[in-house]
Amino acid sequence: MIDLTRWHPTARQALNWGVTVGSVLLCLLVLPTRFPGMALLDVGPNWLLIWVVAWSINRTVFEGATAGLILGWLQDGMSSPNPTHALSLVVVGALTARLQKQRYIQEDFISIALIVFGMAVLAETITAIQFSLQTIGIASANQQLGNIWLYHQRIALTSAILSSLWAPAVYYPLNRWWEHMAEFEQPQA
Repeated sequence: MIDLTRWHPTARQALNWGVTVGSVLLCLLVLPTRFPGMALLDVGPNWLLIWVVAWSINRTVFEGATAGLILGWLQDGMSSPNPTHALSLVVVGALTARLQKQRYIQEDFISIALIVFGMAVLAETITAIQFSLQTIGIASANQQLGNIWLYHQRIALTSAILSSLWAPAVYYPLNRWWEHMAEFEQPQA
């Protein structure tokens, strides 16, 4: 790690925000790409969901939900805002923060991968529910509902598998960085 002991606290805080915002931007840029070997059935990892889980694991429910809302709006701005990604990422951020507060999990790669797996399935289910609600009142609603939920099964499982496999690649460096920065915020004895 970088020796930040001699840095001014404002400079350290600016660097911390720079790393945090930079990691979000990197996840946003990688989200629409399909690198060889990183996609399955034309579905890639949900990088923003992984980031929200990594952020929320040691934060309050409000901070997790806020991160989910901001990243959801950013994703809506890059893609279609209908259905919104913000709703699913808010739920993911809040539930992940709540899980940690309840101490049901530990902070290791397997726990993070399992959390990301479950949250990816939940996020895709929220998206499928939004699509289903949009079909109400359409003449061929039953056929469309069947297609939505059939497609949901494939997308949810594929996204959950890929996201959980790639979760440690995002979680570990960010968590190490945030732990390192938290050492400077604690009062010196």
